[in-house]
Amino acid sequence: MNAVEIEAAVSELAAKPFDAQEFAFDFLRAFGNKETTIKKLRAGQSNSSDIQNGVLQRNHIHIAVCDQDKVSEVFKSLRESKATEKAKAKFILATDGLNLQAEDLISGETISSAFHAFAEHFGFFLPLAGIATIREIKDNPIDVRATGRLNKLYIELLKENPDWATEERRQDMNHFMARLIFCFFAEDTEIFQPGGIFTQTIEQMSERDSSNTHEVISTLFHAMNVDHSARDTTKLPVWAKKFPYVNGGLFSGSTEVPKFSKIARTYLLHAGELNWQKINPDIFGSMIQAVTNDDERGSLGMHYTSVPNILKVLNPLFLDDLNEQLEASKESPLKLLNLRKRIARIRVFDPACGSGNFLVIAYKELRKIEAQINELRNEGGRATDIPLTNFRGIEINSFPAEIARLALVIAEYQSNVQYCGQIEALQTVLPLSKDNWIICDNALRVDWLGICSPENNNIKVVGDDLFSTPLDQPEFNFDSEATETYICGNPPYIGRKYQTDEQKQDLDKVSKGRVKDILSLDYVSGWFMKARDYLNHVEASSAFVTTNSICQGIQVSALWSFILQDNVKIDFCYTSFKWANLASHNAGVTVSIIGLTSKKNSKRNRIYDLDGNDELIIREVDFINGYLVAGPNIFVQPKSFVPDDRAPMQFGNHPYYANALMLTNQEANEIANKNDSIKSFLRPLVGSKELINGSPRKCIWITDENLSAALTIDLIASRINQVKLVRLEKTKDKQAQKLVELPYRFRDQYEAKENLLIVPIVSSENREFLPVDLKGNDYIVHNKAFALYDAPLWNFALLVSKVHQIWIGTVCSRLEMRFSYSNTLGWNTFPIPKLTEKNKADLTRCAENILLAREAHFPATIADLYDPEKMPENLRQAHEENDAVLERIYIGRRFKNDTERLEKLFSMYTEMTSKQAGKKKA
Repeated sequence: MNAVEIEAAVSELAAKPFDAQEFAFDFLRAFGNKETTIKKLRAGQSNSSDIQNGVLQRNHIHIAVCDQDKVSEVFKSLRESKATEKAKAKFILATDGLNLQAEDLISGETISSAFHAFAEHFGFFLPLAGIATIREIKDNPIDVRATGRLNKLYIELLKENPDWATEERRQDMNHFMARLIFCFFAEDTEIFQPGGIFTQTIEQMSERDSSNTHEVISTLFHAMNVDHSARDTTKLPVWAKKFPYVNGGLFSGSTEVPKFSKIARTYLLHAGELNWQKINPDIFGSMIQAVTNDDERGSLGMHYTSVPNILKVLNPLFLDDLNEQLEASKESPLKLLNLRKRIARIRVFDPACGSGNFLVIAYKELRKIEAQINELRNEGGRATDIPLTNFRGIEINSFPAEIARLALVIAEYQSNVQYCGQIEALQTVLPLSKDNWIICDNALRVDWLGICSPENNNIKVVGDDLFSTPLDQPEFNFDSEATETYICGNPPYIGRKYQTDEQKQDLDKVSKGRVKDILSLDYVSGWFMKARDYLNHVEASSAFVTTNSICQGIQVSALWSFILQDNVKIDFCYTSFKWANLASHNAGVTVSIIGLTSKKNSKRNRIYDLDGNDELIIREVDFINGYLVAGPNIFVQPKSFVPDDRAPMQFGNHPYYANALMLTNQEANEIANKNDSIKSFLRPLVGSKELINGSPRKCIWITDENLSAALTIDLIASRINQVKLVRLEKTKDKQAQKLVELPYRFRDQYEAKENLLIVPIVSSENREFLPVDLKGNDYIVHNKAFALYDAPLWNFALLVSKVHQIWIGTVCSRLEMRFSYSNTLGWNTFPIPKLTEKNKADLTRCAENILLAREAHFPATIADLYDPEKMPENLRQAHEENDAVLERIYIGRRFKNDTERLEKLFSMYTEMTSKQAGKKKA
C-alpha cells in the first residue's frame, strides 16, 4: 500500500463506529497487513501481548483497547510491558474509542488525540507499512489527503467521460484538474471571498443528480476569465459574478468541463471540504503529478522528494553562501541592502523541473533570507523584490509544467501572507501574471541560453494559452542588470540498456560527436553535458542529483574526460546515498549529487560524505575528479593483462547454449542413480549465486580424451544431441555454428590443475569483504563468475582486503549499490606495492587464517558468514589481521579511513600508468 491508500483506509476506520473487539485488527489491515497475518494474531499464534485485550505484532506495534478513561493508565502499561520490549515493538497504541494515545518507541515522539481525529496522524504510523516517514507528511497530512480525493475524482471522471481519457483530450483533462486545484486553494485562502465559495456554489447550484454539474463549473471558469471592465457587458449569472477575474492563462481558452456522475460530484465536494490553505506546494505538486499519469497512479506519492534531500543540492550550490553573507552582514544595514539586491537578481533554473519541487524550495528559502534581511533593517512586512520569473524550468510533459507554475504561484502567495500579511498578499495575487517561466519541451533539444539568458531578464510573453507557449515568441526585457544563475534539479536517470531510440538520439544530439562512447552513458549524462556547455558560455554554477553509476566504471572516462575539460570543474559533491521516497519499504535509488562551476571560481572544493550513522562529514580539497575522489583528473582504463606477478583473472566457462549439460543437484542425482558410470562425468558448477549461497549445481564435463566413453552412455548422448540441436537453431550466431560440431562441451574448457580462486561478478555492498572462495580442481567455474586458476594464495589475501574493496567500489560499475566486478577494471588495474617474498609469505598466512576461520563454522555459507550482523568474531579478526598486514606493506601503518585508501591508490595508479606509458614510448 502507498501513503495515499493508507490515509484513505485510516480515515475510513476513524469515521466508522468504534468496535473494541475489531479495532486492532482493522488498524493493522489499514497498514497493509494480509488476512493470514490477522488470522494468526486473532488466534493467538503470533500474539504475545501481556496486556488485557492487547494485540502485539512482533517488530511492529503493541495495541490495547481499554475501558473509558483508562487510556493513560493502559498506555503506561504498554510502555512498561516486558512483551513490548521482547517483541521489539516500534510503536505502542492505547484507545478507549473516545481518545487515543500512541508513541514511536524509537524516536520517543508521541501523539494524543480524539479517536475520530486520529486519522490526521496517519503519517506518524507510516513505518508500520515499511514507508520511511517524512516530516512534512507527519506534520501536515493535507497533501496526501488532497491527492487521494483528487485521484478518486479523476478516475471517476474518466469512467464517465472515456473520450477525455484519449491522447487527444488528455491535455484538456489535465488542464481541468489544474483549474480545480487553484479554485480549491483560492477559496480557502480568501483569494475567493467569502471562504468556501467555490465548493458551496457547486453544491447549491448543481443538481443532486449531477446532471448540470459540468455546466455550473464551466460557467464559473468562464467568469474567472472575464476582466472586471467587461463584466457589465458579459452575460453572467449573478452567482458567477461573485468570482474574480483570474486570467494568467489558467482560465483562458475552452471552458468545457467533463460530465459528472453522482459519485464524481460527491468526490468533488469531499475534496473541497479539505483545508487547502495548508497545502505544501513542494510536496503536493509531485504527488498530484501521479494522478494524471496511468503508469504512476498505482504509486501515488512515492516520488515525492523530501525537503532535506533538495537542500542537499541547494545549500552547497548557493544557499550556504547567502546565509554566511547574512551572518556577516547583520551589523551593517548597507551590506544587508546589497545582499537583498543580490538575492533579487538570482535566477534558479531547473531543466527537468517536473512539478517544480526544486524551484518552489529555492523560492521559499530565498524569501526566508530576504525576510530576515528586512527584519534586521527594521523593514518587516516589506513587499518582496524576488520575482517568480527568476525561477525558470523546462519540463517535457505538459501537466507537470502546469502544476510547477501553479505550485510557484501558491508558494508566492503563502510567502506573502507569512512575510507581508494577508491584506498585502491578497492585493498582489490577482490577476495572475501571463509571464511564462516554465517551458514545456525536451530539455536536451532546446537552447538553455534562450530560456535563461545571463544578459537580461528575458521571459516569454504568453498569448491566450500560457502552457503551450512556443519558444520562438518575442522576448520581454525587464532590465539588463547582471544576474547570478544556478542550474539544479533531479533529471531522469535511465540506464543505457533501458533508453528508447529517441533518448539515445537526445544524447547523440547533445554530444555532437564530442563524447566517444556515448552509448555507454546513462540518460542523466545529457544534463551534465548541457550544463557544461552552458557554463563554458556563462558565469554560472550547476548541481544535479544523479545515479552514482556515472561516476563508476567505463562511464567515468567516457563522460568526465569531456565535462572536465576547458573551463569546468566539480566544486562539490555528495558521494553515494539513498534518495528516499514514500514508496513502501522505501525503495529509493542510490544517487550522488555533483556540482559544476567555472575553474575561475576560487572557492575551495567540498566533498560531502554520509558516514555509517548518517552523520555528515565535509572535507575541503584541491581537486575532485570524476570518481568523486579528492585528486586530479584520472581515468582508469580497462587493462587486458596484469601488471606484475599476480595471477591473471578470467571469466569462467561460457556454456554457449549447452544448457542440457547443466543440471540441478536433483537432476544429477537422478541420472547418476540410473547409471553409476555417469558420476565420473559430473563436476560441481559454480557461478556467483552458487558461490555465495554454497549450493553448486552440476555439469556434465567431457574432454576429447573421454568423449568416446561418454557417448556410450545414452543419458549423456541424448543431452549432447540436445545441445547440437539448439546450436543448429542459432543460424545467425556464427560462434554457435562453429560449436555445432562440439556439442559435448561448453565453449570454454578451463579447469585448474590444483585449485582455483572464484570471484563473484555481482555481490552485495553490505558485505565488508569481497566474497572470494578457494575451491579444488574438480570445480568448474560458470561464466557468471571470474576465476584465477592455480593462483598463489597471497592473491586471495589481496582480493578480500578492504583496500581492494574500496578500489572496485570506485572504478567498477555497480548495479544499484551492489558491486559489479570487472577483471580488466577491478583486478588488472588494482595498484599494489612491489611485494617481497616475505610480504607474500605473510599474506599467504593471512589467507590461510581466513579460510581456517571459515572452516570452523562449516556448513555455513559465504552468505551466512559475511552477513554484517552475524559475522563470526574469529573470521572478522582474521580479516582485520589481513588488512593490517597488507596496509603496512602499502604505507607502514593502517590507513585512517577509506578516503586515505583511495587517495593512495589513485596516486599509485597514476605512477603505475605513467611508467607503463614510458615503457611503451621507449
